[in-house]
Amino acid sequence: MKTYTDYLWMNTKQEKEIVNITEQVREVVKASGVKEGLVLVNAMHITSSVFINDEEPGLKQDFLAWLEELAPERPDYKHHRTGETNGDAHLKRTIMGREVVVAITKGELDFGPWEQIFYGEFDGQRRKRVLVKVIGE
Repeated sequence: MKTYTDYLWMNTKQEKEIVNITEQVREVVKASGVKEGLVLVNAMHITSSVFINDEEPGLKQDFLAWLEELAPERPDYKHHRTGETNGDAHLKRTIMGREVVVAITKGELDFGPWEQIFYGEFDGQRRKRVLVKVIGE
């Protein structure tokens, strides 16, 4: 059993943005040399997310609109008493999730049809990390 760790550095152009990171994760898996195992992809910031879904621009817009309905930007979050102004971003991250685990088979990400890995940014325009941890043989 071996492990391999790498980090993706994200700095989105928009405050709220969904970015397909599948190819970057594929490159990390390839660099690891693991042929059979698992890859963990983890957003290492409490206002960003990693999730799996379909690569379709309208769907990304739908996610952002849906999240805004569920956790709208507003001034009265109790979290804002700390001096922060990103209470909605924390809630959006909780809804979309912290990480994904994908099987590696024959050295490739073993996805179902249409599945891709996405980084969701909800308080962006600054540098953040995504952990990619590969475990296997």
